[in-house]
Amino acid sequence: MRIETGLGVVHLFARPTPMLDREAVLAAIKHAVESDAQVVTAALLGHKADLAVLALHPDWTVLRHLQSRLRNAGLGIVSSYVSLTEISEYAKGMPEHMTQPRLYPQLPPEGKPVFCFYPMSKARSAHANWYATPYEARDEMMREHGRSGRTFAGQVTQLVTGSTGLDSHEWGVTLFGVSPEVIKDVVYTMRFDRASALYGEFEDFYVGYIGEPDVILDAIA
Repeated sequence: MRIETGLGVVHLFARPTPMLDREAVLAAIKHAVESDAQVVTAALLGHKADLAVLALHPDWTVLRHLQSRLRNAGLGIVSSYVSLTEISEYAKGMPEHMTQPRLYPQLPPEGKPVFCFYPMSKARSAHANWYATPYEARDEMMREHGRSGRTFAGQVTQLVTGSTGLDSHEWGVTLFGVSPEVIKDVVYTMRFDRASALYGEFEDFYVGYIGEPDVILDAIA
């Protein structure tokens, strides 16, 4: 089950169970990495979950085996999100050196230990229907959105993955930041853009900090 262009992406949100086998968790992640998967682990704050595992690979079977091994190692998966890396229709025509990192990102980015994930969709309400809005207007709104995001260049790395038909929302947004304040500021700032203020629909946020798997397991034990 191989993705032809880009990477398959799965976010797993978990809690340790009484059956947690630390070495089996580490072995599951190591096996995925040895299969050329990118795996990012994060300790989460708040009640929704304790651990996030973000994995990327062009073959869904590699991601599925990682999920099974983590579950069998005693991690109780309480939520998840499935998506694909993609190039937005509003980014068509961009040079390859700008589009390739969107399809084939290298994670985690150096120097940005703060993790944030949330899913989002575009509204289809009577007063604000993104999909009934002409392309030219949508394109301009997304350009405005991009300009806002670029004011945080060097402080935040963003991964936007497509999930239409794959999960409950249309995109998954993963942010890596230099500090919690930066994550808060970038999300707040970009919500004033018309693309978000009029059309953005957001779901739960998962936040924490990334680290090597053994360090993250220490944090949630």
